[in-house]
Amino acid sequence: MRFDLIDLRLFLNVHDTGTITDGARRSHMTLASASERIRGMEALLGVPLLTRDPRGVTVTPAGRTLVHHARVVLGQMDRMRGELQDYGQGLKGHVRLLCNTSALSEYLPEALSQFLALHPYISIDMEERPSQDITDALRNGIADIGVVASSADLQGLETFKFRPDPLTLICARDHALAQRRSIHMEEVAHLDFVGLAAGSPLQEHLAYHARKAGKSLLYRVRLRSLDAVCRMVGLGIGIGVVPKATALRCARSARIRQVALKDDWANRDLVLCTRMGAELPGYVQEMMRHLLNGTPTY
Repeated sequence: MRFDLIDLRLFLNVHDTGTITDGARRSHMTLASASERIRGMEALLGVPLLTRDPRGVTVTPAGRTLVHHARVVLGQMDRMRGELQDYGQGLKGHVRLLCNTSALSEYLPEALSQFLALHPYISIDMEERPSQDITDALRNGIADIGVVASSADLQGLETFKFRPDPLTLICARDHALAQRRSIHMEEVAHLDFVGLAAGSPLQEHLAYHARKAGKSLLYRVRLRSLDAVCRMVGLGIGIGVVPKATALRCARSARIRQVALKDDWANRDLVLCTRMGAELPGYVQEMMRHLLNGTPTY
């Protein structure tokens, strides 16, 4: 069986874009050439890799297997290039970093901007995902580093404490809850909430624990950012649950109060993790050291 790197990158591009046309464009080749390459891959394997319909393509079970191995192979090639480039002037390479909502909004932008300023030849592909998806991706070799909640399944991963990241309830300053010091989530589950858009990792985390308690949260409005959630809560539209770091940062501008959550799941840490036994390139290890040597903001 012989697939070259162009074949593998093309197939990933088709998978990511959902059409052969867009995959070919992203791969800088003609549609005819891309189609011929994919047909050749299917003929070589003896199984279809794509299901084609007028709206685009979806990968078959065999195609999903190929996607997984293609990411691993291309990732290894990127690491090899990065390691060899380390012999040149300065660290060079590309880091694949997955993180949850809190890490992306509160901690990583500043830390990574400092690191990138120090290392102009390193680039970072950062993507927000739920913590459980991140740990699965790390175990499958799809990412180099993950930043996840400590409540995630960390089996098979090497972990390092990154930041304390408790969740807190927020309300408007004149809300009936504003005088409370602490509260259980089940006491307020019947109230109107302000939250992030559906599919947000933080919202999935809250929904999961609400379901475990036999509750379903009711949202008056869903927004795209934690700052917007805080502003809307401050205007009295509802209550919300956000990282404590966000609540502290936005307390004055959004005119909100925070009420500590007594639930065990709200008292969490963020951990930086990698696959156990992974041989990480020097530039990835350097970025990990930079992140772990930073100091918490509170």
